[in-house]
Amino acid sequence: GELRGRPDLGFGRPDVGTDAGASGDVASGPRIEGKRLMAQVAALFPGQGSQVVGMSKGLYDTSPAAKLTLEEAEASLPGLLQVMFEGPAEELQRTANTQPALLAAGVAAYRAYLAGGGQRPAAFAGHSLGEFTALVAAGVMDLGDALRLVRIRGEAMQSAVPEGVGAMAAILKLGRVEVEGVVAALAASGAAIDVANYNAPQQTVVSGSAEAVAEASAQLSALGGRAIALKVSAPFHGRLMRPAAEALRPHLESVALKPLQGDAVLIANVSAAPVSNVEDCRGLLYEQVTAAVRWVETLERLAKMGIDRYLEFGSGNVLCGLVGRTLDGVSTAAISDPQSLQEVLA
Repeated sequence: GELRGRPDLGFGRPDVGTDAGASGDVASGPRIEGKRLMAQVAALFPGQGSQVVGMSKGLYDTSPAAKLTLEEAEASLPGLLQVMFEGPAEELQRTANTQPALLAAGVAAYRAYLAGGGQRPAAFAGHSLGEFTALVAAGVMDLGDALRLVRIRGEAMQSAVPEGVGAMAAILKLGRVEVEGVVAALAASGAAIDVANYNAPQQTVVSGSAEAVAEASAQLSALGGRAIALKVSAPFHGRLMRPAAEALRPHLESVALKPLQGDAVLIANVSAAPVSNVEDCRGLLYEQVTAAVRWVETLERLAKMGIDRYLEFGSGNVLCGLVGRTLDGVSTAAISDPQSLQEVLA
């Protein structure tokens, strides 16, 4: 598949191929007879790479719930809305801006959906940065607190490694086992390299020093894979992010957390398992900075719970595309503007 327009999706993963799952598309296969009438919904929140200038503007103009959310975001981080609505793109791409922008957009779209009578999700999950958005949507973390945390997270990630020293690459056309084998061998020889994202069964991202990522890409290409260098400002989700994790840690330890509401489930990136006690989120979000995002297993876990409808909130439809490449017989939709919101609520 050809690479879509924004290669650095969700902490640097390309949305590869053209089947990104337009809103409402059934990913594959007819609905199974005898399924319960009401679909079980999961709310998904994207990571870095899904940002685009003009994001959330339509919802700001048409949804009072979204407008209230975005004004609250602006009060926490003055200047954020101008960067989201008007750019310039270079300013929005700065990770210290990208992260709060996507968080604000995701919460705004989610609150607009609930205000419009949308069905409450049975489960929440977010890709990398999106895990913070999921925690706000699920009522665990305050919007203002989360925005301040992801601004710190973005600044810490940017300053952890000088630009140009680190790199990331998406490996397509090979499964995780081949990628893990090459990465483990390079790491054993002293190279700084890790698996950063398990995005889809044949889309795995590696992260590390520029030399190690180039070497892994060459070896995996020789095995029949396709390696795509990602346009990212830092090597996210690997050992080189250790200084960023340490910088974030005291802020995670002091943030207020509230229990999950009702029977809602939140699946964590690091464990690909439900969070049993919200206090565990402090450690999970700390580990997440240097650990792989286990997205394939996260989706498989949701499917095992009986979730058959996946709604992506905020900007873009990257996660819908990954759901389509990972699960069969489920439906997806992305909510990012008034039109997509109305289609889902119809």
